[in-house]
Amino acid sequence: MTDTEFPNFDTMTPAEFEQCLPELFANSNGSVSTDPRLQTFLESNPDCAALVRDLETIAEHAKSLFAPDYEPSDNVWNNIQSKLKEEHLDDNNHPLPAKS
Repeated sequence: MTDTEFPNFDTMTPAEFEQCLPELFANSNGSVSTDPRLQTFLESNPDCAALVRDLETIAEHAKSLFAPDYEPSDNVWNNIQSKLKEEHLDDNNHPLPAKS
């Protein structure tokens, strides 16, 4: 379905909207609720607006499942290592006795 095949957004029925929904999501990067063409329809059809919000939330969380894992920089690891060393040194920078 292309833009020319969509029904009039202001007068479409919820059933027509549900038929268009997969393509609307595909063409909007998961952000259907901000599509200016749909504002009147979504304001007039709160159930459809709630469905869109739910689907957007699901899409957002699904994307995060495939996002690359964040790896802290070497600087972060160096800071952690430095703090750990500091915790194991006395005031004179001598190693503290091992805890038993």
